[in-house]
Amino acid sequence: MIDIRRARERLHTDIGWLDSWHSFSFGGHYDPENTHHGLLLVSNDDRVAAGGGFPTHAHRDMEIVTWVLDGRLEHHDSEGNHGVLYPGLAQRMSAGAGIRHSEMNASDTDPVRFVQMWVVPDRRGADPGYEQIDVTDRLAAGGLVAVASGQGHDGAVAINQAEAVLWAGRLAPDEEVDVPAAPHVHVFVAKGSADLGGHALLEGDAVRLTDEDVLAMQAGPEGAEVLVWETA
Repeated sequence: MIDIRRARERLHTDIGWLDSWHSFSFGGHYDPENTHHGLLLVSNDDRVAAGGGFPTHAHRDMEIVTWVLDGRLEHHDSEGNHGVLYPGLAQRMSAGAGIRHSEMNASDTDPVRFVQMWVVPDRRGADPGYEQIDVTDRLAAGGLVAVASGQGHDGAVAINQAEAVLWAGRLAPDEEVDVPAAPHVHVFVAKGSADLGGHALLEGDAVRLTDEDVLAMQAGPEGAEVLVWETA
């Protein structure tokens, strides 16, 4: 099954410092028919104004992957981890038995845009953890790159979910890649445009694939930045 979700069909939160588009039910937005796709529970396309951000708050039993598209995002957590995220840096925070963290725009002058994604872990109550890896060079080589994986992909941040992999691609104009086959695949066009199996996609559009074979995806004339989850 191919289920196309257009950018403007997403749930929307706009509270001044935060402009967020939710692919699934989140926070005060609830739709019983739109709670997840496979193991992917959250995919938020967030824009945080200069000087703004999320003050310290708690999570537990979730694998949280953050991918910055523009700007810089500063992370602090209760385990003593600190990082400044930028485009091309994959970050994973395993909430496990419990962790508190903050995410603030690292700039006082420029906004930051990032996609934050939550995946159900293999088991509850694990030790919390944090990892970040720069994958810029691998992205520049073209194609889809494993950036977060529970299957031991080289050069990817490790997530505690053996049945999930996040692929990212910065596709050149008209570049073609194969979207993997899996029980559930979620394709998000973060920037640019693409064609997936004959379906035209623009920035912010997503496609939910269920038990589909491998599909060809071709970037548009301006290229595309895409995020592809494959999960059980």
